[in-house]
Amino acid sequence: MRFLMTDANSPVYEAYFVRTPFQLLSGSKWKKLVALRVDGEGVLLGGAPARYDAQLAHVPWSDITSIVVWHQRTAGNGINYIGVQRKPGAPVLPGMNRGVSRERAEKLAPHVDYELFLASRPINLWRLDPERLQAAVDAFAPQVPVLVYSQPHLP
Repeated sequence: MRFLMTDANSPVYEAYFVRTPFQLLSGSKWKKLVALRVDGEGVLLGGAPARYDAQLAHVPWSDITSIVVWHQRTAGNGINYIGVQRKPGAPVLPGMNRGVSRERAEKLAPHVDYELFLASRPINLWRLDPERLQAAVDAFAPQVPVLVYSQPHLP
């Protein structure tokens, strides 16, 4: 898949991973890796930098019912994620969560639907700009809501 650079006035939203020396060791060289792209075709979820190509997933607008930003509580500050809620029966996406069982996902993020959990990426080593994300979604798929889920307090 080839990515085109966008001009400042384009509604396309792209966010890139921060380059790290680990990239060189993992074989990704020093190229810019797209973490998230929202354009006229749909949403591109980048793979983890160490397994970028194997985990890269493009989701067409026709499969997407919402885009969801959610938070997973952990021992530290927690982890923010972005994912795509998709229509039932959409094909399984490659990604780092693909091997996580439904039971494990329920323990990690009980407030997130299992299919959304599988179709999510951590917002790690890159920054999400919520306003630009919303502008891109409004430009290309105004019928798709951008939602923010908060994790309920757990005892």
